[in-house]
Amino acid sequence: MTAGAQPALYAVVGNPVGHSLSPRIHASFAKQTGQALSYEAIELPLDGFVNGIRDLQQRGFAGVNVTVPFKREAWQLCDSLSHRAELAGAVNTLSFNLDGSIGGDNTDGIGLVRDLVDNLEVEINGRQLLVLGAGGAVRGVLGPLLDRSPARLILANRTAQKAEQLADDFSRYGTIGALPFDALAGQSFDLIINGTAAGLNNEIPPIPGSIVGANTACYDMMYDLSAPTAFVAWAQDQGAARAVDGLGMLVEQAAEAFSIWRGVGPDTLHVITALRNG
Repeated sequence: MTAGAQPALYAVVGNPVGHSLSPRIHASFAKQTGQALSYEAIELPLDGFVNGIRDLQQRGFAGVNVTVPFKREAWQLCDSLSHRAELAGAVNTLSFNLDGSIGGDNTDGIGLVRDLVDNLEVEINGRQLLVLGAGGAVRGVLGPLLDRSPARLILANRTAQKAEQLADDFSRYGTIGALPFDALAGQSFDLIINGTAAGLNNEIPPIPGSIVGANTACYDMMYDLSAPTAFVAWAQDQGAARAVDGLGMLVEQAAEAFSIWRGVGPDTLHVITALRNG
């Protein structure tokens, strides 16, 4: 770090955003890599995303992470998009370029895959995958999951038509299908990923316990530092071989954003451990 260097300015924007762990995560990344940066959480009005982003540009910010409910608006605002952002239809990482243009990327999917494959050593290649949900969170991770060549990826959703449309959108990238929740009985999977919002109400999707086998790994894209999420607790009750929440995904997607901005990839495992331990 150059003595006296002005820190580059970054933030996470959302509504609400006060609970975000991102400032703590990026501060840890900056410390370990010797990067001079400042990172804060900024709540934008629900009807003020574009004006808020333009204001941050004018104030000299170098980039921002975007969380709910603004990821689609961020996608629409960008002047250029990465391939994975185009596929996701949503952006969680904005880079403010010197010419005033905005570049967009989506690091959610690569964050999920890295946590599963690198940190948890859960195999995706050649395996049977079930992804619960068909909303924006799921759309953002399908590309990187299919890049890992699962034998089959099934989308299950309460509204079957929504899952079918999403499967059709991604059919050129791998073997992907769709089922309603009530058609899952009799199916078996190696990996089950929960991308629904049911956990916000401490609920789980209406899925049969029989889909969890003795060797099934279950992963919740949501996380809770205080207790197992509803989906993790359910998976444990069904006898899953592994049941893990999405804290590692959060850290890994942040690491990819940090690498995009700063050109250096931080170590993530000790950051995940520190967050788990409070």
